[in-house]
Amino acid sequence: MDQALADQKAAARKAAFARRKAVKSAARDAEAAKHLLEAVLPHQGAPLAGYMPIRTEVDPLPVMSAMAAFGAVAVPVIQGEGQPLKFRRWSPGCAMIDGPFGAQIPEAGVWITPRVMIVPLVAFDRKGGRLGYGGGFYDRTLEALRAAGDVTAIGFAYAAQEAEDLPLETTDQLLDMIVTDEGMIR
Repeated sequence: MDQALADQKAAARKAAFARRKAVKSAARDAEAAKHLLEAVLPHQGAPLAGYMPIRTEVDPLPVMSAMAAFGAVAVPVIQGEGQPLKFRRWSPGCAMIDGPFGAQIPEAGVWITPRVMIVPLVAFDRKGGRLGYGGGFYDRTLEALRAAGDVTAIGFAYAAQEAEDLPLETTDQLLDMIVTDEGMIR
């Protein structure tokens, strides 16, 4: 990546982090969760990957807990720099340990291949563009999963994280849908 694009991404992340921090609240999380449940219910029974929220990320745990009644739910486990994520089965109350970057991961359990992914993000645009933390983990993972079959990637964020003209690379994987505290964007 050239330095100009790296600088644009860094500036976009900084602005989005500030917007996200400013709107983070339990009430907005609850609104976002209502919309997320509506988005994932048609996929009940399909292996679902969520995430353990860190910092000011919108919280998918109520929806993950609800979907665990219908089928396998997993969370990402970072295998190493430059590698795609793997997903370990998660259930409400399972034993968790600290993983990289401060996210909790299941202490043990089977690996699953998700067909639906709830994807955290820093910023998004209306075209399905996503700006993450910069490690490329979700881009590599989505590319591999899409090459192997059908997967639905649902970005989960606050509406305030929307941006125009995100600086994207050809390796950036687009989202199929974005769900926010204000509704769904397809």
